[in-house]
Amino acid sequence: MHFAQYYLDCLSQASYLIGDETTGRAVLVDPRRDIDDYLRDAEAAGLRIELIIETHFHADFLSGHLELARATGATIAFGETARTGYPIRRLRDGERIYLGAPAETGGPADGAAAGPSGAAGVAESTGVAGVSGAAGASGVTLTVLATPGHTPESICLVVHEHPDADEPYGVLTGDTLFVGDVGRPDLLAAAGLTPEEMAGRLYRSLHDKLLILPDATRVFPAHGAGSACGRNLSTETTSTIGDQRRLNYALQPMTEAEFVRLVTAGQPATPGYFAHDAALNRDGHPLLDTAPPAALTLDEALAAHRDAGAVLLDSRSLAAYTEAHFTGSLHISLDTRFAEYAGSVVAPGTPIVLVSDPGTESEARLRLARIGYDHVLGHVQDPAAQLARHPELVSRTRRLSPGETPSAEAQLVDVRNPAEYAAGALPGAVNLPLASLPSHCATLDPDRPVVLYCRSGNRSVIAAALLEARGFRDVRDISGGYEAVAPAAG
Repeated sequence: MHFAQYYLDCLSQASYLIGDETTGRAVLVDPRRDIDDYLRDAEAAGLRIELIIETHFHADFLSGHLELARATGATIAFGETARTGYPIRRLRDGERIYLGAPAETGGPADGAAAGPSGAAGVAESTGVAGVSGAAGASGVTLTVLATPGHTPESICLVVHEHPDADEPYGVLTGDTLFVGDVGRPDLLAAAGLTPEEMAGRLYRSLHDKLLILPDATRVFPAHGAGSACGRNLSTETTSTIGDQRRLNYALQPMTEAEFVRLVTAGQPATPGYFAHDAALNRDGHPLLDTAPPAALTLDEALAAHRDAGAVLLDSRSLAAYTEAHFTGSLHISLDTRFAEYAGSVVAPGTPIVLVSDPGTESEARLRLARIGYDHVLGHVQDPAAQLARHPELVSRTRRLSPGETPSAEAQLVDVRNPAEYAAGALPGAVNLPLASLPSHCATLDPDRPVVLYCRSGNRSVIAAALLEARGFRDVRDISGGYEAVAPAAG
């Protein structure tokens, strides 16, 4: 068996290539949009990607199923209840996918006849990987488990090296079960599904489908630490059912009602781009454009900012930005959770001009494309030199040292997530998580001073840039964040 995990640190996202080395047949699970690594590794291993399986409609990144289908001709598959804007194969609960069996006729793809303009389509096909009840099947086998809870169409995939193996090799758990956490049940409130209803489904999926697997079964989730799809994810990217049964707070003995109360409380604020990405993953999206961003003169960049409403997005280091930046620009350092934070403070569809260190602009554009932010107009040529030549366009971030006390009239704002705030906050601080700040700016007075803080000083600079771009006159953040201030405060 060929089994490979692809873990993307900057999005805390995992995808999987699974193949049978005797037949060369393979599936790709939860691919990201830039697919070259998968294609290269499959070719090197002598594998043909015949099926692309999405464990659910992802909200935190734009999936690569359309790109991969166009490149390989593979069929796209989702759980049975999924409804999409492009043809798919629907996978039933309990269905087996045989990679080692001789090619057999699979069920026809279903779904809409065509996606939106520019989206890859998948024709009805035969010979796709596996069918239920394949006679004489051998080799690598996947069993589909319907596990609603994070989303209604969520599935998990149990992997066997052979159909008659006593114990599974592992289980791909998507966003149903993480290492140290479970999927959040609150992302579909706008669709009329309450967090409590989804949490109840999640409880039953965990206990009736996953926790009945042997303890030695390896757990391979779709996300790791840092993902906004949960609140307590481990830095480990794999585990076992037995370890999660013992160590995962959400899997300890409790009633369904207790579980519902536990997992619906204290979830991170939802980044603004989540609903946008979930819809694109469901309905279809244009294929990834891999061309490098255009180089713009400063005049061209400023004209785009003024005339087209483009955001100047500064991806340089925090130190470089706070020292000197273009007035009105936003800041998210490329060395942090760049895409997620961009999706938190920049509305989907907004034109973007990058202000990046030379040589990093293509990486910045790719990371934005991974969350479906394709409207990058270009990048400012040699921004450091432009900042030096045009001091009239330059601002500096005003920061308080940990020992400085905010003025009495200042509005003190904690931009951490609710669970962080609940664990300890500065006296008098109001909690406006970074992901919620764009829609809650109106709760603050732009004519009064604002002092922001986060855990270590990164998110607070992002928040300060956002407020300054929205016309707040006196914005400061606390250097070092709560970690630096809390000992003195307490």
